[in-house]
Amino acid sequence: MKDEKYKLLRQGILFDLIGMSTMAIPVVGPFLDMIWAPLAAKQMSKMYKGNEGKLASVVVFLEEILPFTDIVPTFTLMWLYTFVWKKQPAPQTIGIKVDE
Repeated sequence: MKDEKYKLLRQGILFDLIGMSTMAIPVVGPFLDMIWAPLAAKQMSKMYKGNEGKLASVVVFLEEILPFTDIVPTFTLMWLYTFVWKKQPAPQTIGIKVDE
């Protein structure tokens, strides 16, 4: 599980760098964002399942398609939310009495 967790982080950082790199290309960058936005959304939904992954894919799509928002590291923020900030349910224990 720990290896998978950090694999997601590495992938997220790579995808954030790809998204941010389009800002560095004058004139062509915004057109590359139109190509990258749906690809990034698809990757986000693959990386994070469930409703949270769907919501994150919409957010990353909007972040990539809107001008001047490429600086936001959406993939990395989603990883932080999933593995650092999100409260995990406390494990519940059930007491069982054994008659001897």
